[in-house]
Amino acid sequence: MSETAKRFRVIGRVQGVAFRAWAQEEARALGLRGAIYNEPKGSVGGLVIGDAGQVSAFLAALDDGPPAAVVADVNIEDATAEDIEDAGDGFHITG
Repeated sequence: MSETAKRFRVIGRVQGVAFRAWAQEEARALGLRGAIYNEPKGSVGGLVIGDAGQVSAFLAALDDGPPAAVVADVNIEDATAEDIEDAGDGFHITG
């Protein structure tokens, strides 16, 4: 198994539409760890860690999100070693 870690930011109508809870359920179903949180300007950010194929599936799902969301863009970048170390176990909503 090849583990990978990515930071993501989802832009659009993604706050107030249960996006974080939906993403948490998706991540847990795929066996991923990390976190998701609201950002001050209305986007949602996060970190996802796990099997490269499962991480790719999760990131692809962010393009659609839950039914009430309207995703305009998803920005993805590699996570740092410090991000991974601080992540802990499970996938959490942190803010």
